[in-house]
Amino acid sequence: MLNLYLCRKIRLLEPVKPYGELVESKKKQVKKMFDRIAPAYDTLNTILSLGIDKSWRKKAIAQLPTSTDSLCILDVATGTCDMSIQAAKRYPHYHFIGIDLSDGMLAMGRKRLIKLGLDQNIKIELGDSEELGFQDNTFDATMAAFGVRNFENLELGLRNMNRVIKKNGKIVILEFSKPKAFPFKQLFNFYFKNFLPLIGKFGSSDDQAYKYLYQSVQQFPDYERFLDKLREAGFT
Repeated sequence: MLNLYLCRKIRLLEPVKPYGELVESKKKQVKKMFDRIAPAYDTLNTILSLGIDKSWRKKAIAQLPTSTDSLCILDVATGTCDMSIQAAKRYPHYHFIGIDLSDGMLAMGRKRLIKLGLDQNIKIELGDSEELGFQDNTFDATMAAFGVRNFENLELGLRNMNRVIKKNGKIVILEFSKPKAFPFKQLFNFYFKNFLPLIGKFGSSDDQAYKYLYQSVQQFPDYERFLDKLREAGFT
């Protein structure tokens, strides 16, 4: 009985991968998935969240440090730059650097920045949260929207984000969690498990991408468990 329990425990801790139990690491699969869905990503986000994702980002951005100085903000897993674009509109004197694993997402983001005339105060580049190529104490804040759930090594990614923040800097993370209250918990699970993958399949031509979204949310250590992860990474 003890051996059975231990086997189950280990299995639960295995990272959820977009394309299942393939030899490729979660990181490689996440990159492949976002390269595939990049052209439809922004449109699907708006449709699938009924436009609420913009207000979620607005609330998160309001938590960034406020200053008359030109602060430098790192946007981890920037994707198509949604978070940085909204933040730059609120804080036009700030400087943003966005990193992402996916060339496809960055290509879409680069087009948006040029179109909006924001390519001077928002710079984007290929980058990995677990191997941030920046010196310690570089940024006034780091932020991530719907990205930390995709880290292969959550603890290492958070420690790196902490490392590059200046003393008394700030981290702002926007991420899905599982509702607890009835009936929203049941509605959320039904929508995420059934309707969302179906719409995502037709919108992005990737069968697994939006199934992975549901699965990764289920495994993500939300609420107090995530606060524990942040404390372990050195945040207060």
